[in-house]
Amino acid sequence: DLNHLVSVTMSGVTTCLRFPGQLNADLRKLAVNMVPFPRLHFFMPGFAPLSAKGAQAYRASTVAELTQQMFDAKNMMAACDPRHGRYLTVAAMFRGRMSMREVDDQMMSVQNKNSSYFVEWIPNNVKTAVCDIPPRGLKMAATFVGNSTAIQELFKRISEQFTHVPTQSFPSLYTGEGMDEMEFTEAESNMNDLISEYQQYQEATADDMGDLDAEGGEEAYPEE
Repeated sequence: DLNHLVSVTMSGVTTCLRFPGQLNADLRKLAVNMVPFPRLHFFMPGFAPLSAKGAQAYRASTVAELTQQMFDAKNMMAACDPRHGRYLTVAAMFRGRMSMREVDDQMMSVQNKNSSYFVEWIPNNVKTAVCDIPPRGLKMAATFVGNSTAIQELFKRISEQFTHVPTQSFPSLYTGEGMDEMEFTEAESNMNDLISEYQQYQEATADDMGDLDAEGGEEAYPEE
């Protein structure tokens, strides 16, 4: 049930807005913590556990299982594989009765075992929150929001699909309504620039970012 998946994921993302908590207490703080560079603001949401709607009450999950599933490509709500990129920032919202120390230990374990998938030049780029109130029908759940360079896969597919669109027939439906052909060219150029920017930061090292700061380049948002 796609609607159910979307609803539980959005419920998890907004948990800290609706219940007491420190992480991302408002949308501005979410943006500050998750968006290191203004253009790179496209997130990959995920949810765990993923199970049939009727089977949720019969399946108990542990913090370790939730953490492992949360970073699994099969649990992502975006059509791209996070293993093909690197995480710039991550926010994880756990719900249910659980130990905060266990959550921190599991999240640290994931980062240590998969350090190559996290950029090293953004310190403390993984934020975690725990809410005692579980979602309806579950004892424990976890919602994931990742800002990963892997999302460029999605934009590449869109760009390739646009390239294969017949240049005369399809755009004419829009130009006939008042759009200019240059708007299509500009949109394609902007998307290709975005893909290049994601790739640039995927390949960047701490030394590269230090050189960029020294030259007065684009600055990341301050952490809050």
